[in-house]
Amino acid sequence: MPQLFRFDPNKALEVLLYIASRAPHPNIYWVLKILYFADKASLQQWGRLICGDSYVAMSKGPVPSGAYDIVKEVRYGIPTTCSHAGDAFEVRADHRFVPFRDADLDLLSESDIECLDQSIVENGRLTFGQLKKKSHDSAFDAADENDFIPLEDIVATLPNAALVSDYLAHRDTVLR
Repeated sequence: MPQLFRFDPNKALEVLLYIASRAPHPNIYWVLKILYFADKASLQQWGRLICGDSYVAMSKGPVPSGAYDIVKEVRYGIPTTCSHAGDAFEVRADHRFVPFRDADLDLLSESDIECLDQSIVENGRLTFGQLKKKSHDSAFDAADENDFIPLEDIVATLPNAALVSDYLAHRDTVLR
């Protein structure tokens, strides 16, 4: 499956702020895993990823590459496509996100918010071990560590995988 989505760093920043301000455990691990499950819900319901991010199979589970780059920009000063992120939040030594402002909801659709809220409710109170186990799904298992997880492998984990896969294949044809 070719790259169907384009990563939107400005939207990703707002998503990070949204999750961090609402999650019971607003640290790097929970925020990024909540985004993973929100993206899976968005794929299942709407056939799209919230920020257009790509996922990497890291040792503790799937990580949204572009969103994690924004975190690294703030935490370590590693330049990314979202250089203003340091004005929006900080990451403390204990890995906790501290938003300096509210998320700009104008960049999030109602369906984005619905999927994010659903993921926060379903995953926000899980323990580290529970969240790690849940995120180590068949898509994660199929990828080599530190490699990108193919979108079709993520789609294959969905209850309506065939429908979403067909939709994405048709979407690809229409966009060419």
